[in-house]
Amino acid sequence: MNADKDTAPGLVILWISRDPDAARNMALMYAKNSRLKGWWDAVHLLIWGPSAQLLAEDPALQEEVAACMAAGVTVLACRACAERHGVAEALRALGVTVQYAGEPLTAYLKGGWKVLSV
Repeated sequence: MNADKDTAPGLVILWISRDPDAARNMALMYAKNSRLKGWWDAVHLLIWGPSAQLLAEDPALQEEVAACMAAGVTVLACRACAERHGVAEALRALGVTVQYAGEPLTAYLKGGWKVLSV
């Protein structure tokens, strides 16, 4: 999980909420449409904190995340958060990259990426 060195800064959606409505109607909808409609060349969805557990337990959100990935969104999860919630393996099974995220988030911020927090 890094701020792509070969890509102009893009958008990082930092998904931290346990609220499924906020996930469905903001984080995931905007991430997917940003790629499908070409609003951003690079879109990364960073799953952090309680959103990791929500995703692991909600099949409808899992389908939405799969649609995001199919649209070209890079989906990443904070390993420490996923492990604290006991869902690291479940997220990996969904195709989510699970790794420590503090340094990559810092690289996004310092690298000029726009960060939207939900």
